[in-house]
Amino acid sequence: MNDYVAMASGVVCAGVGGELFVRGAVGVASWARVSPGIIGATVVAFATSSPEMAVSISSALAGTPQIALGDVLGSNVVNIALILALGLLVSGIHNPRDAMRRDYAIALLVPMVTGVLLLDGMLSRFDSCLLLGMFFVWFATTIIEARKQRSAAPEVLAEHGGWRAIIFFVVGLALLVTAGRLIVVGAKGIAIDFGIDEFVVGATIVAVGTSAPELATTIIARLRNHDELSLGTILGSNIFNSLLIVPVAAIIFPIAIDWGEVVVALGFGLLAMIIILPTRREFIGRGHGLLLLVIYGVYLAAIF
Repeated sequence: MNDYVAMASGVVCAGVGGELFVRGAVGVASWARVSPGIIGATVVAFATSSPEMAVSISSALAGTPQIALGDVLGSNVVNIALILALGLLVSGIHNPRDAMRRDYAIALLVPMVTGVLLLDGMLSRFDSCLLLGMFFVWFATTIIEARKQRSAAPEVLAEHGGWRAIIFFVVGLALLVTAGRLIVVGAKGIAIDFGIDEFVVGATIVAVGTSAPELATTIIARLRNHDELSLGTILGSNIFNSLLIVPVAAIIFPIAIDWGEVVVALGFGLLAMIIILPTRREFIGRGHGLLLLVIYGVYLAAIF
């Protein structure tokens, strides 16, 4: 399939799949009696991160784990500085400090911990085990919180769950995964034609391609006024990317890094997180979205 046709087909699948996926995710949250933020940070984030997982495992098995690291670090920047920024341009997002304080803390801590582990120029299997340990602690505390919410309230959302929500969720997920893979195939083919470095390919073109599910989910969630689902998906996706997907790739094939490339992606990922930290107003406005887009433009210039 022509690379450009693959990318165009991926965009179509992302649009349709995103609409169904958001409807299903909100319905599942209602049925499970937990907040959409938790559903977004766990189930939705894991599902939308599946393209990054596929790319990371395949690149590690092929002996080019730099693509995996570049994809994940780049996706973390894309998720906030591009995807959340575009969502903010639709309208500002209410930012409940208490509801997702844990997710903000972990998402802010992750790039700093990753940077420390990469100081020796290598992400080893031992480093990967440390990151996986952080992931399981975060995931366990999230599940405990979900169980508390389930026992405390009979229903959190007004939308109905049931089999229709599950069908929407599954079909939407299938379309989003297909979209991610089509865009990655097209993007990689185009990048190879231009002779771009492996890490840079992962941190830019492939990162945007594998973030297509997050983009579709976030934009449609914003259009349907599901603020908490948008934020939960973005934060959860970054946590899954850094604490699950990168360690799995590095366990398969330890990752040697070029600090000049990696520090740019880590630094801009951390800067983007700082910009969206909760404030007393508990609101992220359109101005933040414009600032994030400027940061993303500077990031692209720096990484290339």
